[in-house]
Amino acid sequence: MTELPRKVLVLGLARSGKAAAAALERRGVDVVRADRELGNDGDLSLLDSVDVLVKSPGVPREVALVAEAGRGGIPIWSEVELGYRLLRPRLLGVTGTNGKTTTCELLGVMLQAPVAGNVGRALTDLDGQVEPGAWVVCELSSFQLEDVHELACEIAVLLNLEPDHLDRHGSFEAYRDAKLRIFERARTRIVPRGFGLDGIEFAADEPLPAEPLIRGVHNRENAAAATAAARAAGIPDPQIAEALRTFPGVPHRLELVRELNDVRYVNDSKATNVAAALRALAAYEDEPVHLILGGSRKGEDFTPLAQAIGPNVRSIHLIGETADELAAAIPGAQRDGDLATALHEIHPEPGDVVLLSPACASYDQFRDFEDRGEEFRRLVQNLSA
Repeated sequence: MTELPRKVLVLGLARSGKAAAAALERRGVDVVRADRELGNDGDLSLLDSVDVLVKSPGVPREVALVAEAGRGGIPIWSEVELGYRLLRPRLLGVTGTNGKTTTCELLGVMLQAPVAGNVGRALTDLDGQVEPGAWVVCELSSFQLEDVHELACEIAVLLNLEPDHLDRHGSFEAYRDAKLRIFERARTRIVPRGFGLDGIEFAADEPLPAEPLIRGVHNRENAAAATAAARAAGIPDPQIAEALRTFPGVPHRLELVRELNDVRYVNDSKATNVAAALRALAAYEDEPVHLILGGSRKGEDFTPLAQAIGPNVRSIHLIGETADELAAAIPGAQRDGDLATALHEIHPEPGDVVLLSPACASYDQFRDFEDRGEEFRRLVQNLSA
């Protein structure tokens, strides 16, 4: 970064905010921290003499400090914007409604490069650990892409686009527009076939250097996108094939957590929207399934989910604040309230699959989808034979 701001307000002190503040302070920047837990996220005086506001992705634009910064002409950056300016990497960015983390981690193996962004590790956390011009695979959410200005992907991947985060963006159009910002300043674009977008197209049915280890048509589509991006980065097919054959997937995405009495328990807690749950159902459409649905609201219509539930689904168990809405859409579903009760009420037979694929966010009962998935894992591990 050629010119550092003298004073920066970092708003939101979760993982990315803490990493941003630490990276700035290592470079001698005066950092002011604001967060709801500090009780100062509404203190407009914190903007005094601030050159830039860096906001965490979970912070909406409507909050007082962000709105006032905008009115005052103070630049507003997402944490990935700051990370890009500090690191100046060769960025392989991935966005989409579903499949981002799986595709990013697979690309990390293919490129033998660090993975950061919306997955696990903040981009600014790599400050001082990667050389300028080194490859970094970066998962980019719509919340992060709202506030980018110079961030430029060497290769930008769009996996898919389906309704999500409507509670935050207000409309599908606004959500789509935020996602498509990944292509601003991008040198190479990787796009789904049939979307009508310029770029290198991919699809689930195209030939690959090897068949992926991970299950499901949606994961073959993720693998096709990763293959196209890796080839664009100059990775040879044998290296791509090895990654496809050996990559086991990531936690909380169709993750087999236990097999007990010939019953498989599958953690798909990352299915935080209807489209993701539909993919999970498709992956197990030929097997008897007991399905756990529900969580916190995101403004989605559950009708497509109800229509996709086939005769292989033996029972449906509803948890969380959306239980009543789901029950209205899916006659015969059982309201169980929480994960422990749902697992107690499921009576599987050998060969069945117990599938947690909630189609909803997790914030009503859990810290995040990982917390929900870990609780499912814990409860399943405690089941007796």
